[in-house]
Amino acid sequence: MSFKEQQEKAKDSTEAYWLEQSELVSWSKAPETILSTNENGWTDWYADGELNSSYLALDYHVEQGRGEQTALIYDSPVSGSKQKFTFLELTELVAKFAEVLQKQQVVKGDRVLIYMPMIPQAVIAMLACARIGAVHSVVFGGFAAKELAIRIDDAEPKVIVSA
Repeated sequence: MSFKEQQEKAKDSTEAYWLEQSELVSWSKAPETILSTNENGWTDWYADGELNSSYLALDYHVEQGRGEQTALIYDSPVSGSKQKFTFLELTELVAKFAEVLQKQQVVKGDRVLIYMPMIPQAVIAMLACARIGAVHSVVFGGFAAKELAIRIDDAEPKVIVSA
């Protein structure tokens, strides 16, 4: 089906189209409601569905036999450092860091502030938060103390991850 045909189908029967699309996703809990309007008048998509973005980004690919394929490439123009991580390697690193967060009593719904440069460990921290249901807030690693303090006060994180 062409893009134009997909677009027309989505326009003509919105809920049926998006129900069909939802069946392509590996949900933790498949949604029963595709489209609804909340008490504030906002449209909610798949409001009762649940998924884990860390699982979908990593474990799913390992399960599909792509564990040895490259999942992340780090190429620093500053240091010249280059690294590649397979789905399997990244899954293991994320699981280990998720365990570190859990040992710090981080649970689903807690906030974790990530104050790091753009390095693989920042991605690992983000995916580890998603794995355990914590909310991560990434703060630009170049902020000075005053700007960082404002963001910490605003986010009220349980844990701060820094390099």
